[in-house]
Amino acid sequence: MELIINPGDGVHLSDALRDHVQHKLEPVERKHGERLTRIEVHFKDDNAGKGGADDVHCLLEAHPRGRDPLVAEAVAEDAYTAAHQAAGKLDRSLAHHFGKDDRVRRH
Repeated sequence: MELIINPGDGVHLSDALRDHVQHKLEPVERKHGERLTRIEVHFKDDNAGKGGADDVHCLLEAHPRGRDPLVAEAVAEDAYTAAHQAAGKLDRSLAHHFGKDDRVRRH
């Protein structure tokens, strides 16, 4: 499974952030990696250059083999928190999605 991280406006992709994202997606890869071709991570600071509170948007796009992508997203004060929250949502979404597939195949 390939991991692609795309920093957007107002988000700097440091080695620490890259490591954090990889760490948060390890459970997803462990459970679902053989069914996925890649996960794309998209960051964007919704208030970049406008001042005020930082609102970092993290969108995770998982690409199952031969299927349409599944998306999970979160908005938080910083990229680390947004990635953490989005990774949890993606893990639950994939478990639900693949659980349905497994139930249909058994019947």
